[in-house]
Amino acid sequence: MQRTPLGDVLPDFPWDTIADVKARAAAHEGGLIDLSVGTPVDPVAPSIQLALAENAAAPGYPQTAGTPELRRALAAATERRFGAAGLGERAVLPVIGTKEAIAWLPTLLGMRGRTVVIPEVAYPTYEVGALLAGADVVRSDQPVDGASLVFINSPSNPTGRVLGVDELRAWVEFSRRTGAIIASDECYMLLGWSAEPVSILDPRVTGGDNTGLLAIHSLSKTSNLASYRAGWLAGDEALVQELLTLRKHAGLMVPGPVQHAMIAALEDDVQEQVQRSRYAGRRLALLKALDEAGFTIDDSDAGLYLWARRAGESARDLLDWLAERGILAAPGDFYGPAGAAHVRIGLTAPDERIAEAARRITAA
Repeated sequence: MQRTPLGDVLPDFPWDTIADVKARAAAHEGGLIDLSVGTPVDPVAPSIQLALAENAAAPGYPQTAGTPELRRALAAATERRFGAAGLGERAVLPVIGTKEAIAWLPTLLGMRGRTVVIPEVAYPTYEVGALLAGADVVRSDQPVDGASLVFINSPSNPTGRVLGVDELRAWVEFSRRTGAIIASDECYMLLGWSAEPVSILDPRVTGGDNTGLLAIHSLSKTSNLASYRAGWLAGDEALVQELLTLRKHAGLMVPGPVQHAMIAALEDDVQEQVQRSRYAGRRLALLKALDEAGFTIDDSDAGLYLWARRAGESARDLLDWLAERGILAAPGDFYGPAGAAHVRIGLTAPDERIAEAARRITAA
C-alpha cells in the first residue's frame, strides 16, 4: 500500500503563505516592523541567565519529570500566580515549550479515531496536533457530543477573549458528565488588561477537584524565554503521571540547565511584572493609533495581540494596507474561517518600533 506523507494531511504552515506580503512590507523605506508573531524581543532577566550559565556544565541526562526543586517551583507558581489549587509535585510536568506539548498531546493521549474539539478561532497547533494523532477535528466554542479531548484557550490567541468562571465551570461539568479531557491553554494568563483571566484549575471553577483537567503554561511570553523552550502542564495527577511515563519513553526532556533557569523565573514574580508593564505601554500606543485609523478592536481583553477589523474590508485587505506602511500582521484566517475579517497585531516589538508603527498607521 502506498504511504501517504504525513505532511499531506496538514495545512500549509501559515506564515509561509504570506511571504510575498512580508517582502512587500520589508521594502518600506523605513524598514519592516514585524507584528505578525508573538516572539519576545526584550531581554531575559539577569538572574535567569545566571541560573542557566551556572548549570551549563552538567553532563548527565536531565529528569523528564524535572528536578524536585523544579516540581516544587512549578506547583507553587501555578497556585500563587494563577489561583490554582490542589497541586502537588506529581501534578506538574515540565515540557519543551508548550507548542511541543500541545502538538503531541492528542497522540500521547491516544486520540486516533476520536473527536478533538478546538475553538472556532484557534491557535493553529491545536488542529495540527489532532491531525498528527489521526483524530477528527471539530471547531466549536460549545460542548460537542462524543468529544474525547477539548482544547480551550483563555486568554485566547488570537482574539484576547477571556473566559469567565461560569464559562469555565460549564466545560468542567461537561468533562465530569462525559469523561472528556479539557486541556486549557493559559499561556497569556498574566497579561490581563480589561478582564481578569481565570485558570481552569481555580477552585471557583473546579470545586477543588482537578480530575480530567490540564492547564498549559509557558515562560515564553512574560519571562521572554521563548528560546529556552520552557513550559509546563499542571492538573489531574493521574493524567500528568500518564503523560510523564509516555514522555520518558519518547525522551522528551527539558534540558538540565533550562530546568534551573525555569526555577529562577518561577521564583521571581518581579521580572514578570516588569515585562507586563512594557506590553501595557505598547498596547496603549497601538490601540490609539488603530482607533484613529478607523479600526475596531474586538475582545483583546488580555494577551499579546490586538484583534482588529475595519468595516467592509477582509483580513487580506487589511494585511495589504498595513504592508504598504511596512507593517506585517497575521491575517485572521490563519486561525480559522471565523477570523476572515480580522488581523492579529502583536505587541512584540521594541518600544521605538511600536511608536514608529503607530506613526505610520496614523499618517495621512
